[in-house]
Amino acid sequence: MKHILLIATGGTIASKDNGDGLTPSIDVNVLLEYIPAIRHMCTVTGISIMNIDSSNMNTGYIARISECIKDNYEKYDGFVITHGTDTCAYTAAALSYQLVNLSKPVILTGSQLPIDADGSDATYNLTHAFIYSCEDISGVFLAFCNKLISGTHAKKLKTQSFNAFESINYPVIATIHDNKVIYNNNIKPTCTGDFHIETDMCTDIMVINLFPGMDYKIFDYIESSCKGVIIQGYGIGGMPDNITEHIRNLIKHGICVVVTTQCMYEGINLNVYEVGRNLARENVINGKDMTIENLTMKFMWSLAHFNNINNVKDFMEKELY
Repeated sequence: MKHILLIATGGTIASKDNGDGLTPSIDVNVLLEYIPAIRHMCTVTGISIMNIDSSNMNTGYIARISECIKDNYEKYDGFVITHGTDTCAYTAAALSYQLVNLSKPVILTGSQLPIDADGSDATYNLTHAFIYSCEDISGVFLAFCNKLISGTHAKKLKTQSFNAFESINYPVIATIHDNKVIYNNNIKPTCTGDFHIETDMCTDIMVINLFPGMDYKIFDYIESSCKGVIIQGYGIGGMPDNITEHIRNLIKHGICVVVTTQCMYEGINLNVYEVGRNLARENVINGKDMTIENLTMKFMWSLAHFNNINNVKDFMEKELY
């Protein structure tokens, strides 16, 4: 029987209304009381390392999650993390880079309603997370509304519905039917190197959405205060002609520039339009079809671990599923 560690971080799943709105306050052992059936699937230990609204999630808290997994890595066969839904995709992406040579399942989950609310999706999602954590898979995943989603492709698309998350530009890893896991043909390979964590993240970045009539004075701030910027352009990679000189200037001053799209699906292609080809010649980093959550966390991690634009670019453009 597999031994699984439940790591609680707060979020809606562990919230109660104490008179001023929902606040995370339910103990990890109380969460486990709502899913007694999992005791027949695996042995479970619960630990609470924080109890926060996920809007307050930051790189320090994410590092604490990685450190908890590292400290308990040899004791458990898999890990389930309860997390607020609003920033869960960011944490899943960050852990995908921080947990190096991961050879066990790390499954994040949460819910749209507290676990003690009538009709809550919490017990359903948490039970499925434990089922997935007992599988012989490795990597970071999100379990939500029956689906298992790669941690680098998860995105929250709905604010209230139970099917809040989708897998963007990549197939769902698996689904559960009658408590049996049904896989697609894209399981992550098992890593053979030694597991360790690398939690450094560079927070000196900015993410900007272009819009018609935008004032480019923002680039002066980026030049003086940031190590990198993610620019969300239009469509397949469209940007105004007069932005190229600002991007060229940033790169000249050693600032990494990632170009991506405001569109959710299919990604960018800098070879189609003249402006895209001009940008490609400026050594911009191609955001391809990555979600903004994954792109942001991967960028922060790479800026903390590589010393020059070319190395950051090589890592950023390398596929990781």
